[in-house]
Amino acid sequence: MTRRILVTSALPYANGPIHIGHLVEYIQTDIWVRFQKLRGHDVVYFCADDTHGTAIMMRARQEGRSEEDLIAEMSKAHQRDFAGFDVDFTHYGSTHSEENRELCAEIWGALRAADMIVEKEVTQLYDPEAGMFLADRFVKGTCPICKAPDQYGDNCEKCNATYSPVDLIDPVSTLTQTKPEVRTARHLFVRLEKMHEFLEQWTQEDDHLQPEVANYLLGHFLKEPLRDWDISRPAPYFGFEIPDSPGNYWYVWFDAPIGYMASTQQWCKKTGRDFSLYWRNEETEIHHFIGKDITYFHTLFWPAMLKVARFNLPRKVHVHGFLTVGGEKMSKRKGTYITAETYLKHLDPSYLRYYYASKLGPRQDDLDLNLEEFATKIDADLVGKVVNLASRSAKFAVELGLSNRYPEDGGLFDHAAQAGEAIADAYESCDYNRAMRLILELADAANRYVENAAPWKLAKDPDARASLQDVCTVALNLFRQIAIYLAPVLPRMARQTEKLLGVPIEAWSDAGRPVLGIPVAPFQRMLSRVDRKEIEKMIEDSRETESAGSDAQYNDSDQPLRDEPLAEEITIDDFAKVDLRVARVVAAEDVPEARKLLKITLSLGGEERRTVFAGIKQAYQPEDLIGRLVILCANLAPRKMRFGVSEGMILASGSGGREVYLLHPDEGAQPGQRVH
Repeated sequence: MTRRILVTSALPYANGPIHIGHLVEYIQTDIWVRFQKLRGHDVVYFCADDTHGTAIMMRARQEGRSEEDLIAEMSKAHQRDFAGFDVDFTHYGSTHSEENRELCAEIWGALRAADMIVEKEVTQLYDPEAGMFLADRFVKGTCPICKAPDQYGDNCEKCNATYSPVDLIDPVSTLTQTKPEVRTARHLFVRLEKMHEFLEQWTQEDDHLQPEVANYLLGHFLKEPLRDWDISRPAPYFGFEIPDSPGNYWYVWFDAPIGYMASTQQWCKKTGRDFSLYWRNEETEIHHFIGKDITYFHTLFWPAMLKVARFNLPRKVHVHGFLTVGGEKMSKRKGTYITAETYLKHLDPSYLRYYYASKLGPRQDDLDLNLEEFATKIDADLVGKVVNLASRSAKFAVELGLSNRYPEDGGLFDHAAQAGEAIADAYESCDYNRAMRLILELADAANRYVENAAPWKLAKDPDARASLQDVCTVALNLFRQIAIYLAPVLPRMARQTEKLLGVPIEAWSDAGRPVLGIPVAPFQRMLSRVDRKEIEKMIEDSRETESAGSDAQYNDSDQPLRDEPLAEEITIDDFAKVDLRVARVVAAEDVPEARKLLKITLSLGGEERRTVFAGIKQAYQPEDLIGRLVILCANLAPRKMRFGVSEGMILASGSGGREVYLLHPDEGAQPGQRVH
């Protein structure tokens, strides 16, 4: 069945260049899109530049030009860099467009009609010399908690405390180096708590999110009333003025995700397509790919906006981790803050696409770029195993062509054809690491075949031409299967394979049919080994960028600038508050109306009983739990759910779904005993 799929990547901010950290997401998304197209689905991929906010306004002022001129220049550079890495968008737009303004107004009107907007006085720091209220990143001062100097207005990088800019000791505006004043202004807020029940249901059901993301939201935001979301900024501000609130502008994080829709609208106008088919038709799957630092915007605010305005909700939000280089954050001083433009001057983009694919899994784990491993992996996997398979056989097939019938190969081709579904499942779930491992297993088997058949020896025997042709036919067909399976990751190699054999790669199912009786073109180098000297030059060039004074940043002062951890850091005193107790399961039953939950009754010794709803239905049968000892968080506040009241939490590990493992003490432990 053909699926209609709309895919987006997070919008890059128009205040700086694309770098290799950003490319984790765009390469991950592009691979998924290319895979879906090979599977025969109707897929569109949209992105745009995120263009609004204070940082854009301030940079334009400093450079003596208009914001429109600045964002046009950055859009051109961003699209050039994406194209250089074979990231192929259906349409690339801008949030500073009439389509976005109109859609913002439509969604805003829906929020107003639903009584979701409220006005409040907000106390902020104001720079009278600059004539503007200061966002967190435009204020520095002494941390009010640990007294560390030179800290930004939102949190302390030394003690990790969070606070309001007005709490800073001796605050200074980074714009004018003057002391700001405390002033109040009217801001508009979205009453997100009105959507609490819907958001809890949407985030916890139907696999809209990875299990760890769903659990994070439940544990950090949805366990208590949701705070009102500050959705406006006072003038001066580069963005869209709110129609029914003159002098106020929509906060950049309001109009940025709507940019996905605006980019779709621009494409629909250009091609004559129906916008509602993609954003108001439930048969369309919407998939967002984002980094974990913007999880709450895409999993709480955005679904709420779409729900109220009656647009399609995302089928899934795919969240990935951050990039480190050599185990550390990217550093201009060390030359590891590498822009896309600098990388492309030195190295083949296929290298990075494959390396990222070999590291990306279905979870939001961080990804490390180890440059020595990077070079070794490319040389061993792509050059040594994949390309070498073609180069060692194609040169003999130029004169002979491929056999008219497929030769006996010990079942290699059939095995690889059958492996296609397991590889496809890995791609579908964004488990690219597993997909690459499965593909390389096929390459290893194919190379063993070539080693044993030794076409270079057959070529020396005039009487072995038929055997040589058969060996080359097998080797090149096995290579083509691998090229098809790698096509989402290495589209250039797929095109080179098409040129070599003269047969297009159009569908995933092509891997199940051998090509026979055709000529073979002269082999041309597909991929070279990594030049370590070019890696060194790339690092040096990146250091030079810093010395030249580049301070381009990806994020706006109005956007989250720091990594959002999976869990807040706590002290031993915090942990001591948690009361963990041994408990025995005395009853367990299914909750029919819940996809993940079991209702479990626990004994803590004597007459004390607790009822807990646990999301372990896919991993355990109710009858298998009865009599089992588990660990209960006994002092967790009771939580009212649709199915009843949950009076605690059972401890488990794993990624969710079927991979859940209850923690339990050894037999001999007694219900009610405290766990130390």
